[in-house]
Order: sequence, then C-alpha cells, then structure tokens
Amino acid sequence: MILVNNQGSPHNIYYHLRHAKWDKWSLADLVFPFFLFIVGVAIPLSLSKRSGGEENNRKPLLNIIRRTIILFGLGLFINSFPFFSISDIRIPGVLQRIALCYFFSSLIVLNLKIKGQAITAVFLLTFYWVLMKFVPVPGYGAGVLTSAGNLAAYIDNLLMRGHMLEPTWDPEGLLSTVPAIATTIAGVLAGHLLCSSWGHMKKITLLLSSGIAGLLAGLVMDAWFPINKNLWSPSFVIFTAGFASISLCACYWLIEVKGSLRWGLPFIVYGKNAIVVYVLSSIFEQLTHVWTLTQSDGSAIKLKDYIFEKLFSSWASPVNASLVYSISYVLLWMGFAAILYRKRIFIKI
Repeated sequence: MILVNNQGSPHNIYYHLRHAKWDKWSLADLVFPFFLFIVGVAIPLSLSKRSGGEENNRKPLLNIIRRTIILFGLGLFINSFPFFSISDIRIPGVLQRIALCYFFSSLIVLNLKIKGQAITAVFLLTFYWVLMKFVPVPGYGAGVLTSAGNLAAYIDNLLMRGHMLEPTWDPEGLLSTVPAIATTIAGVLAGHLLCSSWGHMKKITLLLSSGIAGLLAGLVMDAWFPINKNLWSPSFVIFTAGFASISLCACYWLIEVKGSLRWGLPFIVYGKNAIVVYVLSSIFEQLTHVWTLTQSDGSAIKLKDYIFEKLFSSWASPVNASLVYSISYVLLWMGFAAILYRKRIFIKI
C-alpha cells in the first residue's frame, strides 16, 4: 500500500504500480484484496480458542467492536488530516473498509459454522450481482456498470454526496463493501484450513487447487461482470481470492514445509506494526503536500515536489524516478518499523 500510494509523480508510473482506471486490473489492484484476505485468515486463528457459547463470545465481541471503532476512526483521521474540515471529509476509505469487513466477518465466524460461512460469502456475491445488474438507476437503467451509471455510485452519491473520493463515486463506497466482506470470508476459509489437523501436503493441495480455480473462474466471470476493483465486482473477488490463495500456499510451503524464514524478516518487521506504519506514513505524505519551501527565485514549492526534483528526477527518467522515490519511501518507513521491532515495541489495536 505504501509503495503504490506514494509514487513520486502521479503522471509517470509503471502500469502495474497504478490502479486500473476502471475495468481490468494491475498488480496494484491486488494489494487491498490481499490485505482483506489475510485479515480473514487471521480471524479464525485469533477466535478459535474463544468462540462457542454466549459467555465465550462476549469478550471477543467486545474486542471486535473496539478494533472496528479504532480502525474506522483512524481512517477518518487520515482523511481529514491536516485541516479537519467536517463539511467535506471523505467518509469511506481503506481503513474504514477494513474495519467493516473485519467486523462483519468476525460476527459471521462467531455465529456460523464453516459451511454457513461459505454459504454467506456466496450469498453476498450473488446478492451484489443481482442488485448491480437488475436494479435500475434513475437516468441510466439497470445493469449499467460505468463510473456514473452503476447502482453503487448512485447509492453513495445519494447518502454521501460531497464526502467521497471522486465527485460522484468512491472506490470504497457502501454497497461495494458487501462483496469486500466476501473477500474477507474467503480468507477466513483459508484460515480454517490452516487451523485444521490435516497434513502439510493436503493443505498445500487445497490452497493451490482452490487458488487456480478462483483465477480461472474470475476470468470466466469477467465476460458477464468485468473484473473491476472500483466496483469490487464478484469476478474481482473470485479472481483476487484465487491469487491470494496461491500466494498463501507459496508462503506456507516455504515457511512451514521448507523452514525458510530469513527471507520473511522485512515483512515481519513491517507486519508487527502494520497499521501504525501505514497511518503515520499516510499522515507524513500528506504533510509533504502541505509544507512548502521558498526557492531562490522567491517561488514556493511543496516539500514533496522539492525532494522529488532534487533527489530523483534530476538523474532518472520520469517513471524510474517515480519508482525509486516510492521504494525509498518504503525503505524509510521500514527503518522506522525496524527501530520499533528492535526495541520490541508492538502497537496493537
């Protein structure tokens, strides 16, 4: 997320480091669903010893509510920083969607068995598909999947006008959060598999086969409902969940079967304080757009533009300068995360 969200130039970015404008996908579009998928994987791991019965469920439920509120609040804080203008604050956002997906997926795990969880995911995708395809939008009709004419944008514009990322729609809007919950439940099902007593090879086989099936199914579904991150289309859910399952399979094989751990240290360093680093890096990035420097000719320049021009674009091609800038930003925050890691400071929510 830090790599994709902090390119040096918004106009000179390698294809797979920018989000697809509408239909289709890039590697950048895999980041968010992968995050939701791994959130789902973590849910049964954290709840497996606590669920079952009203008394056993009360404490995890309170923790779930607390985490949801904190995540959603942090998302609103990032969106409003540094001016804190309530009149035009963006209500949806990345952390807000993570909060909602975590909350509802956790409730599903607490109250339904594995089969019921899988059925719920299928129902959510089907329900969303039916709504998007058959409910007419005033002025456009039913089944229109453009940025202006789709049902999700209509609902967001109806309820949150002036509080979205774009003038008439938001990629993390309300209705499109429904299939995003299904992405998280896909991770939940993978988490149940990891928690099971089955052997390594059976787990690897199931993760790999379901991942390949998801990729193929998503590509087939693309003909009827295009793969689209902004709409979080059902084909996007199935396709990215397949990708995530294959990636999890590779990590499981390397770590659990082969015992290869050293390569993962940078990810552990980041992962131990993932939300904290994400929030602080987002805040600092916004400050670089607010802080200005006075140049020798008396003109003002944003701090980010100054750094980018002096340290990166002065010697590299536009796209490479943008890439090196983003990599440097990732390494900068990895250094901060490494300090926390070495001092055993782990900030959890």
